[in-house]
Amino acid sequence: MGGRTSVPYGWVDFCHRRPRECRVPTLPAANVKLTARNLRILKRINQKANSAIQPVSNFDHWGTMMDHWDYPVDGKGDCKIYALYKRKLLQEAGFPRQALLMTVVRDLNNEGHTVLTVKTDKGDLILDNMVDEIRPWNATGYYFLKRQSQQNPNIWLSVNQRGGTPKTLTNVAKLVD
Repeated sequence: MGGRTSVPYGWVDFCHRRPRECRVPTLPAANVKLTARNLRILKRINQKANSAIQPVSNFDHWGTMMDHWDYPVDGKGDCKIYALYKRKLLQEAGFPRQALLMTVVRDLNNEGHTVLTVKTDKGDLILDNMVDEIRPWNATGYYFLKRQSQQNPNIWLSVNQRGGTPKTLTNVAKLVD
């Protein structure tokens, strides 16, 4: 992890429209213990969000090229909507906010993309609307640019690291105790 970096415009706008989501206390970093139960919850929520939201671009959805982050209020959205929804559902399921980090990457086509990083005691896992399978960050092939701080979601940290070779059949269950 690098140092502090710029906060995505979409997050700033999201916080302006939904201040209760962002006016939160600083908390110590926390990881999710990767148990079989927690992995089942991660998979269920990832599948639920991926199947519940109809993919649509910012421009087609909101009529703007500006980054728009929100929840799927109408069942449609781009990668940020998927990631925010997964984050929300996982928090409601009892996962600590500090382990659920919005993360900006360059995808396999070198295009901007947002995923949810889940910090676990077995490494960082990625929940992605473009892949139904949960993968370790280093099995995505993505170039990781920045993500939220574990302590404060309004602070963003640079990453600048390639996520290995893309693997679509990574068995995350092998990581479970």
